[in-house]
Amino acid sequence: MRDYSREHIGLAVSLSCLSGYVDATAFMATGGLFVSFMSGNSTRLSVSLVENRFNYGALVLGVIGLFVLGVMLGTVVSRRYPPRKVNVLLTVGALLTLGAVGHSLAFTYFSTACMVLGMGAVNTVFQRDGEVSIGISYMTGTLVKLGQNLAGALMGGEKETWWPYALHWLALVMGAVIGARAHYLLRPHSLWVGAVAAFALARYARRFSADRAATAA
Repeated sequence: MRDYSREHIGLAVSLSCLSGYVDATAFMATGGLFVSFMSGNSTRLSVSLVENRFNYGALVLGVIGLFVLGVMLGTVVSRRYPPRKVNVLLTVGALLTLGAVGHSLAFTYFSTACMVLGMGAVNTVFQRDGEVSIGISYMTGTLVKLGQNLAGALMGGEKETWWPYALHWLALVMGAVIGARAHYLLRPHSLWVGAVAAFALARYARRFSADRAATAA
């Protein structure tokens, strides 16, 4: 994140907040499944197998598979349909809209599938040389980089390289808090907030992409 502009960091932090919001909404609605946090789901899969809860394990494995499909979808969109960030976010918004419809109608499996696909796709917004450069929901990696940059600052290195990673993590936490609260207040309609936010962020990405193109011209 240290090599990105403030506009890009702002977008990444906002997407982290959105990821936390959607993850908390899904967690509350499904009774403990994550749609962004695949490390947590992998642990749940392992424990369920040891406990002989094979049906639940199959469900969790399906969620992990859908997340990978979401990443594949986001990758295809980003490579085939420029501007990359805008069209990936429009795809995420469309998936969350479908998920919101399903959530409102109590179609839990359909809604969860759409959320998982969307959260897989959102992780492909930031890429360099065909590889993900900012993992929107990779909080373990973010905290590792935060620790590395804090250590570097204490050892006489650059003093301001740590704050984007701290913001990235805090945004996910705050998004999850808001998502959990929205679940109680809005119940089946809470995911609509996430869908609207995704489209708003696509509009924001379009604006600074257009500004950069105009500057280059």
